[in-house]
Amino acid sequence: MGLLSARPRLLALGEPTHGEDVLLDVRNDLFRHLVEQEGYRTIAIESDCLTGLVVDDYVTSGTGTLDEAMERGFSHGFGASAANRELVRWMRAYNDGRPASERLRFAGFDGPLEITGAASPRQALTALHAYLTARVDADLLPCTPETLDRLLGTDDRWTNPAAMMDPSRSVGQTPEAKQLRLLADDLVALLDAQTPHLVAASAPGDWDRARMYGRTATGLLRYHFWMADPSPSRMARLLGARASMMAANLLAIAERGPALAYAHNGHLQRNKSGMRMGGLPVQWWSAGAIVSARLGDGYAFLATALGTIRHHGVETPPPDTIEGHLYALPEDRYVVDTRRLAVALGDVTPAPRVSPWFGYSPLDPAHLASNDGIVFVRDVPAGQTWWPVA
Repeated sequence: MGLLSARPRLLALGEPTHGEDVLLDVRNDLFRHLVEQEGYRTIAIESDCLTGLVVDDYVTSGTGTLDEAMERGFSHGFGASAANRELVRWMRAYNDGRPASERLRFAGFDGPLEITGAASPRQALTALHAYLTARVDADLLPCTPETLDRLLGTDDRWTNPAAMMDPSRSVGQTPEAKQLRLLADDLVALLDAQTPHLVAASAPGDWDRARMYGRTATGLLRYHFWMADPSPSRMARLLGARASMMAANLLAIAERGPALAYAHNGHLQRNKSGMRMGGLPVQWWSAGAIVSARLGDGYAFLATALGTIRHHGVETPPPDTIEGHLYALPEDRYVVDTRRLAVALGDVTPAPRVSPWFGYSPLDPAHLASNDGIVFVRDVPAGQTWWPVA
């Protein structure tokens, strides 16, 4: 925290690869410190915001079991991680017997998205409609549950994996999907217009969840719309839509108090993100860039860098890279002040590190100044790997 000009409302810790529990152990240690020493009460990870409610219910009130929370409360295969399981177990133990105001909260901040496609908007839309139905006059609602059900159709229409590569297989621009976008917008507008009444009429946290249902419903329908787009900008639109959904969730989480966010470095960095897909360059603003622009000093980002992942062919880094300079130091783990590192490097411009394995993204030397710090882990041991789906 001494690296930062002020205590951030959202402290973001990135990772350069998924699937390595040693990195999540570092995250768990940091979160425990933030809870015990800095008053943080929420952790948000790169997982489905809807399924994350299962974990939040378990850690806050003991609903269900630990096994159920791990099986049903994570997306992308993240429930298979032993370190994630330990995080959830510790949070539940910490909360046991504490008043609601002191309990730790868990959140997923990703949309209900996988690399193979997107979820049906049914869960978010129907949950938002049910929340409003129970609390506002019926004649204010723009539609009935039966109308939503008819327009949604079967969920497999929305989740067809062929739609990710073939826009013509997507239902996102059908007349029914376009009508659902208008209804979702009306439901969110009603939620906003009725805020004073709904806050007063709702149990603690229910209004926040309803807002998340609204963000997710409109975000998913927007994502499906662009899945059906055959233009060259299709992938940039999809990546930008996902980043916007992530950013909106993070901003809502930050509203209720300081939180730790954990995801891939690429989702949390302040710089514009980019990659090549189908031989063409694609660029978009990451969730971290959007949140940083909104929160200013209320957002801080620590990127994690690695020395070796030998079981994936990532060997000792070249000495002229950022990772190489840090690997030459004697200890296994560091928190690095990027300003001091820049002074130590002087006029030397580090070379970009090239990874032989697609699953690891080295630090970009051009992004050094936009990071508030670097967490460096010297070696990732074999035998603690779990395999995410996406």
